[in-house]
Amino acid sequence: MTASGATADNSGPACVVLLHGLARTAASMEEMEEALAEAGFRVANIDYPSRDHPIEELADLAIEDGLFLCGEPGSGGKVHFVTHSLGGILVRYYFENNDSSVVGRVVMLGPPNQGSVAADKMADWPGFDWLNGPAGLQLGKGPESIPLRLGTPGFEFAVIAGNRTIDPITSAVLDDPDDGKVSVDDTRLDGMADFRVMPVSHAYIMKDDDVIDLVIRFLQTGAFDW
Repeated sequence: MTASGATADNSGPACVVLLHGLARTAASMEEMEEALAEAGFRVANIDYPSRDHPIEELADLAIEDGLFLCGEPGSGGKVHFVTHSLGGILVRYYFENNDSSVVGRVVMLGPPNQGSVAADKMADWPGFDWLNGPAGLQLGKGPESIPLRLGTPGFEFAVIAGNRTIDPITSAVLDDPDDGKVSVDDTRLDGMADFRVMPVSHAYIMKDDDVIDLVIRFLQTGAFDW
């Protein structure tokens, strides 16, 4: 994990926890990390073993690391989250089972909030288990689905979806429009404070300059528009 100005207290600027997606690392969120730090936030970019554990365990591992680096809020502090894909489901799961009063604002990038049919269709493909681990099997729409068991979050959040793909094989099993892993419709979630569809793919949504600008704007103001 890396931390840009994040320390184990809750004084100073607001802190943002970054959570990468499935089969990715904290390196995928470095552009976001740098931009948020330049915007004045403290940042904790968490690296967690997304392929090694089910969602229930990953949520504890990743989010408790982030809360520690940002400083457990105990005197009015709030912690923001910016998540990619699986990272958003970890935040939803953790704070459905723990006190969400510590959460400020959350921006989810390409989250499979309604599950992704791709996980169901591809579960039996050679290499799926190796590449995605137990969490990958929990991101579909079937009986194993974690997203479909979760309720409306008790915190302020927004969603950014992509509608471009660099993965035509996976896109073939998804409803259009999609980002190559998740359909736009499956990113939506009741209670969203804001929602935006951007011309980006699932793999690169967190690196897009316009997406990063929207993230910063929402964390600062609670909306994508000024």
